[in-house]
Amino acid sequence: MRAGINTETQRVGSMNSSPPQLSGNRIRASGPILILAVLFLAATFLAWYFTWFGRGLSDADISTYLADTKNPRHVQHALLQVQQKLERGDSSAQTWYPQVLALSENPETEFRLTTAWLMGFDNKSNEFHTGLLRLVHDEQPIVRRNAALALVRFNDSGGHDELLAILKPYSVKTPVAGTISSTLKQGAEISRGALLVRIEQDNQSVEIRSPLPGRINQISKANGERVAIGDELLTLNSDEESIWEALRALSLIGTNSDHDLISEYANSATASKRVQEQAKLTLEAISKRK
Repeated sequence: MRAGINTETQRVGSMNSSPPQLSGNRIRASGPILILAVLFLAATFLAWYFTWFGRGLSDADISTYLADTKNPRHVQHALLQVQQKLERGDSSAQTWYPQVLALSENPETEFRLTTAWLMGFDNKSNEFHTGLLRLVHDEQPIVRRNAALALVRFNDSGGHDELLAILKPYSVKTPVAGTISSTLKQGAEISRGALLVRIEQDNQSVEIRSPLPGRINQISKANGERVAIGDELLTLNSDEESIWEALRALSLIGTNSDHDLISEYANSATASKRVQEQAKLTLEAISKRK
């Protein structure tokens, strides 16, 4: 049996002749393809690396990135680095306070909302305090909300009304007249910047996008209806994270007059358990301050 197996093995081996050698031309032809593949992978990695917010920046890079307002990702990356320094108690973060304050007045909403949040990490800074008192009246609700939350860290109730507004439906109004074109439904989840409706005019279409993340509470104007400037299109309920943060803040600066609104969340059948529990804790904290 062993001899037979050996013989068969030898036969198989004899039928499988040595593999043909690749010609020099084929090797040379595949060379450029390999190089292109390596370059593509390298470019992909570098693109990811230089846009990854987790990448540490040198102090010089932070200064450069904060000044690069034509590249919002650079600015956001640098602001995150400044925030991390503040969280670590690194006093060198004060080096960039003038640039942070300048960005808080930039026309770009993303810069203002991020600086509003960042300023809350140094509640000893008078400049930041003053900046937040301005931003709490910003034209954009997302900026006002961040500023209101940050002011609580200064033990300042200047954002109290804005915190209450987070707990109420937000009214989205049209800045133009025309005919409604929308397929959104009541209860739909939306992100900030999502298309809400189009207003069709004579020869153009105006897009109305959401200023906030959340859920459509009520549609005020149906598809095909005519609207005038200032008409309410729909109302939005805030996202869960914003509601939770507002309730936490109100546990510190809330008043007895807030009781009924907060109770709606404590007793809500639709609010998450997390929100219900925080609402109850907030009511307890307010009652203790009587």
